[in-house]
Amino acid sequence: MTTYPIFQGAIPYLTTNQMREVDRAMIEDYKIELIQMMENAGRNLAHLARDRFLDGNLQGKRIVVLAGTGGNGGGALVCARHLHNYGADVVVYVTATDDKITPIPAHQLAILQRMAVPVAQADMIASQAKPDLIIEGIIGYSLNGTPIGNAATLIMWANNSQTPILALDVPSGVDTASGTVFDPAIKATATMTLALPKEGFRALGVDVQVGELYLADISVPPQLYAEPALSLDVGHIFAHNDIVRLR
Repeated sequence: MTTYPIFQGAIPYLTTNQMREVDRAMIEDYKIELIQMMENAGRNLAHLARDRFLDGNLQGKRIVVLAGTGGNGGGALVCARHLHNYGADVVVYVTATDDKITPIPAHQLAILQRMAVPVAQADMIASQAKPDLIIEGIIGYSLNGTPIGNAATLIMWANNSQTPILALDVPSGVDTASGTVFDPAIKATATMTLALPKEGFRALGVDVQVGELYLADISVPPQLYAEPALSLDVGHIFAHNDIVRLR
């Protein structure tokens, strides 16, 4: 198991509105498209899964990937592709049919289907055997109230699985702005958040849901943070590694 030293530098935390501004500026001002950010997120998530949870060897390891319909789900699907390529036995469960998934995550799903990675709907999860690791990308910072329906089904299954859970960006069911923990909400072993950590992670008690907190590079230029809309001083956090541990 690879260990990451805890980062000692100062790092700002972002509100949900600030994170939306980062995404907007990346796409509109810097022409760094969502699919590029998604690729960076998913690849880093696969690296963290391999190094932190699977002893650097994925041969024969059973991994369940839980994916929602938006960008968070898309990152999890990218992760699934990389883990499959590394030799893991990957099964993907999605919260909606293909026609309900937004275009760029749908593109990632189509790649997995062409690769013959097993993909099933959320209502099939009850028959899934216990895996070695769960990758969770059901709901990102766009959470709007209590998870329901298929999202809730996947969250409850994961929490009851007695399996390590690695969450992407935020444990589904946790509000990134306020730190409110809805019911159900993922109780992660570790969370790999993106760009900068979220303000809600500093709320009292949220660390129980977040677990170990890692930060991953999705190629946000430091000067983007310094623009007037954010006015943040962010250094070269990822100078030594694409992933750093915050706690």
